[in-house]
Amino acid sequence: MITTIALVFVLVYLAIALEHPFKISKSASALMGAGCLWTVYALAIGDIKQVDADLNRSLMGTAQIVFFLMGAMTIVEVIDAHEGFLAITSRIKTQRLSSLMWMVGFVTFFLSSILDNLTTTIVMISLMKKLLDKREDRIFFAGIIVIAANAGGAWTPIGDVTTTMLWIGNQITTLSIMKSVFLASMVNLLVPLAVTSYLLGGRPVLAPARKADANRLQSSPFERKLMLILGLGILVGVPVFKTITNLPPFMGILFGLGILWMVGDLLHVKKEDSKKQHLTLVHALTRIDMSSIIFFIGILMAVAVLEHAHLLSSLAQWLDKVVGRQDIIVLIIGLASAVVDNVPLVAASMGMYSLAQYPTDSFLWEFIAYCAGTGGSILIIGSASGVAAMGLEKIDFFWYARKIGGLALLGYLAGALVYVLQYRLFH
Repeated sequence: MITTIALVFVLVYLAIALEHPFKISKSASALMGAGCLWTVYALAIGDIKQVDADLNRSLMGTAQIVFFLMGAMTIVEVIDAHEGFLAITSRIKTQRLSSLMWMVGFVTFFLSSILDNLTTTIVMISLMKKLLDKREDRIFFAGIIVIAANAGGAWTPIGDVTTTMLWIGNQITTLSIMKSVFLASMVNLLVPLAVTSYLLGGRPVLAPARKADANRLQSSPFERKLMLILGLGILVGVPVFKTITNLPPFMGILFGLGILWMVGDLLHVKKEDSKKQHLTLVHALTRIDMSSIIFFIGILMAVAVLEHAHLLSSLAQWLDKVVGRQDIIVLIIGLASAVVDNVPLVAASMGMYSLAQYPTDSFLWEFIAYCAGTGGSILIIGSASGVAAMGLEKIDFFWYARKIGGLALLGYLAGALVYVLQYRLFH
């Protein structure tokens, strides 16, 4: 059984990693993998009660993550439908590329910590199309946006799906991850920004010619500000809700989604259906990335089989025996996330190490949050934000590896060093 499960999972992993060459969606590969693995496990165990108990436990953990992500993604879509992000992006104005790079980097970093790195990447790259005329400048900025979005998402429990997984699994807590990983994430951004601003020098910003806006804004300034403040307030308030009530995060996000839905309905109650349809939460639900949601379901359920078959605990023991040093092991996990998706890597890590051995907020979990969150920036296929940038600006894999990969690796290693030094100083 162990050999068969390991072989199937490796094949599934390869299919996910080679999604683009194979032209097969990683969501399809993850679902097929989960189905095959649970089938093998059920037939090998033969104890239907044991299989049911394991399946129910895995399903509960997976559902909490999926409900949270669906709620958060819907809230972001509602804000975007009301053009709420214009309140932030419209304030970015400068005449030098180097200054614009710093501004875009910091806005992306902090926006990603509140939203998520994928949504932030899409918003910021869309903005660059309005600010930069030369494609060479736009794709270079897109690369920096990927680094900034991943760095910003790593230090808050709602900024990156991997950090969210660790948070929901009780491996990390809100205040601890923010205090411990913020400086490392900031260094991860500052190092590439410092290098690129030096290379850009005093080059001017070449803005595209302004065209008459045929598509006028569909919402009023009051509606934009209200939905932005309310939406971001709900996202930021979820960790507070969890701390006060001790209820799981998905309950907080669903509660907030209900509030946003009610406010939206009241806000547009006097409008004609044809004018308010695209602003409703019902419409936002149709716009969320269900393919990614299904991928999370498939991969989390697939990794759960490895945990129940005790493969992950055996792998952890082997790594401890061969590598020995915990910080090196986590660095390797982070580098691996540049090649393969960081979601299954973190899911596997959560199964490899127990909370009894490594308690909440221990070095292992916080360092995994940093490394898995930022290591994906090294290659453009290593993170959801990188894949989004590749699609939006048609960025070549090898161009990114040459121009951006080295900067991302430099920032990754600098941030990792800062985290390790900080941990040793204060612990």
